[in-house]
Amino acid sequence: MAETRRLVSKNHFTVDGTLVEAWASLKSLVAKDGKEMRKDDDDPGNPSVNFKGEKRKNDTHQSSTDPQAKIYTKSKGIAAKLNFMGHVLMENRNGLAVGATVTEASFHAEQEAALEMIDNLKGDQRKTLGGDKHYDDLEFCKDLRERNVTPHVAQNLHSRRHHSAVDGRTTRHKGYEISAQK
Repeated sequence: MAETRRLVSKNHFTVDGTLVEAWASLKSLVAKDGKEMRKDDDDPGNPSVNFKGEKRKNDTHQSSTDPQAKIYTKSKGIAAKLNFMGHVLMENRNGLAVGATVTEASFHAEQEAALEMIDNLKGDQRKTLGGDKHYDDLEFCKDLRERNVTPHVAQNLHSRRHHSAVDGRTTRHKGYEISAQK
């Protein structure tokens, strides 16, 4: 409906992702190799679980109730939980969602979902894609440029040993500043 009323921009977009907590408890984690070092109490309905001394990682453990949920956190200092990731692609003119998806939680899931949603857009005209500093990745920005999409992602200058994937050729334009505000 928004497209027929010409409310949707075909050129300027912003993407972001967020964690979606799974409906599975960390208590549901079991070792993939079948070896368990847990000591549960006598309450079968909701046992207390002692994970002390046991490393829990996605390659060694999975949830017995939701095997697709992954142990993940986006920030240091925040407890890792069983999560999925939700992603939304917004057009910048009126802030309407034009794409959404849910994926397994991983470091590159936001970038992979953004590329997939951009690929699903109609038209082959040049586009811009805004995003937070997590999207400031050399490989991701290269993939966008190959798709005729200019990355308008926030520069991640503080935690990188190398330069931002977005340089002055992009940031000097007024459109980059507008994308940053969106």
